[in-house]
Amino acid sequence: MKISTTIEFKDEGAMQIAKKIANSLAPDNLTNMRTEVKNGSVCIHISTEKITSLIATVDDLLMNAKIAEEIAEKLKE
Repeated sequence: MKISTTIEFKDEGAMQIAKKIANSLAPDNLTNMRTEVKNGSVCIHISTEKITSLIATVDDLLMNAKIAEEIAEKLKE
């Protein structure tokens, strides 16, 4: 069975930081992941065969996005 999800970051006021975060995370994308920037949002598409793999991937991705966002905010200061 194929399981897929899309995580969408949508905030037109913060698109520049969303793009930077997405671009900083993209090199770590696995073959089952794709990052897309379009129409005022950043979408990360993930597909896998196991729900546990999907949960682990989303968990890692969101933790890394949080860290990247914190670093970007500190650099603005």
